[in-house]
Amino acid sequence: MRKMSALSIRGTISSERLVGAGISLMVIVGLIHLINSPGDLEEGSYTGVLYLANFVGALTAAIGIYRGRIWGWSLGALVAGGAFVAYVISRTVGLPGLPVEEEWLEPLGLLSLLVEALFVGLYLTIFIRPTADSGVHGKAHRS
Repeated sequence: MRKMSALSIRGTISSERLVGAGISLMVIVGLIHLINSPGDLEEGSYTGVLYLANFVGALTAAIGIYRGRIWGWSLGALVAGGAFVAYVISRTVGLPGLPVEEEWLEPLGLLSLLVEALFVGLYLTIFIRPTADSGVHGKAHRS
């Protein structure tokens, strides 16, 4: 497994802050879903189990990020991105076997969307952004 120290994130000076932000965002994502799980579990809905799986996945990702593992960031992007997409699907076409959720502006749901989007944005910033040596910037176009 590849290990990535906090200081190796694209050589940025603020890499420790980025790692701290990633860990914090993942913990918040997990806690939001843990808070939502009891009601759905009592109703017998499978979404309660999905909320618990999100919690476990988010904490596992946070631990991986803390330990400097690239898989932690990738798992975090999968957990956050998957939860974001599931929220939108549940309010547009509905999740399998469940009616469409009517409430788009639920405060905890909106907070969840914000935190998940921030994590995915952070992930993309760290791993996908172009660098000067990648040829995207700094090379003149040839005609």
